[in-house]
Amino acid sequence: MINSAQKFKLKKFIKELEVYKGRHTELVSVYISQDYDLNKVINHLLQEQGTASNIKSTSTRKNVIDALERMIQHLRLYNKTPEHGLAAFSGNVAEREGQSDVRVWSIEPPVPLKIRIYRCDKTFVLDPLMEMLEAKESYGLVVMDRREATIAMLKGKSIIPLVKTRSTVPGKFKAGGQSAMRFARLREGAAKDFYKKIGEYMKEQFLGKELKGIIVGGPGPTKYDFVEGNYITNEVKKKIIAIKDITYTDAFGLNELLQKSEDVLSREEIMDEKRTMNKFFEMLAKNPSKLSYGEEQVWNSLSAGVVDTLILSETISDEKIEKFEKEAEKFGTEVKIISVETPEGVQLRAIGGFAAILRYEIHS
Repeated sequence: MINSAQKFKLKKFIKELEVYKGRHTELVSVYISQDYDLNKVINHLLQEQGTASNIKSTSTRKNVIDALERMIQHLRLYNKTPEHGLAAFSGNVAEREGQSDVRVWSIEPPVPLKIRIYRCDKTFVLDPLMEMLEAKESYGLVVMDRREATIAMLKGKSIIPLVKTRSTVPGKFKAGGQSAMRFARLREGAAKDFYKKIGEYMKEQFLGKELKGIIVGGPGPTKYDFVEGNYITNEVKKKIIAIKDITYTDAFGLNELLQKSEDVLSREEIMDEKRTMNKFFEMLAKNPSKLSYGEEQVWNSLSAGVVDTLILSETISDEKIEKFEKEAEKFGTEVKIISVETPEGVQLRAIGGFAAILRYEIHS
């Protein structure tokens, strides 16, 4: 899984390259898969350089040959293909036609590259890198009782609501003239109809999706009656990985379900963010001398080498994040970049976006 610092670096790299446009197919993109022989790639590019000499347009021919030359020089700096492979880009990015500003960029991706690409185009080929930023793992979330149900998807750090539905199960007090047994049967029948309805919604929303699992939550025994009864198609039911006791069945319930599912979601990014921020706010209440927050205070602590974990909001400018990251590298400080997609992330932004957990207590 890509951590927040790797994601920031990759986003920044993509953002820098996607603005460049070639006048013709003269921007070179090369993707080298992990374990592929770097010398084979260099030899291929040398051949392409020879082929490029046949391009009719003088300016395009020069730009392609120059871009390939810079790319070959750059790749020769590596002794071998990096562990996860390499994505490299080169081209003349001068603003005016006729000028020359041939540059080369490369990045070792945070996850292994499985593809090999060589392409000359009007833009750099960035889709394989963009795909690395997308949340690969999704979970289905269902919170329900006899009265209502909310169905959602957890993708990365985002809860995406899909369906909210209410039942027609009568209240616990029967209308006059009805026997208690008949009224109980009516309630039971309406509940079963509602469970079937939820099961159908789950089938519509989750079947055929690449879900890592489905988590169901709700108050009391209702959720077990629902899951263990014959209301959910088998293909969907076998994706259920956890059933949790929660209080609410609405948007609050979805957040509560996430909190209660930390054991299941422990490897997911959203839980990592929540753990980091919960640790910070807990220490703020109990041991504030082992924390710092605010841009100036955090920078002073960081440059003094006393920061164990640097916590930055993604809403801070790229330049400041990069500045703080570089300083953190000097002291082996762990960096966490926190989104505003969680309540904890919003709280971090509200206190200025800069926070740090220190290696030891500092008393002013």
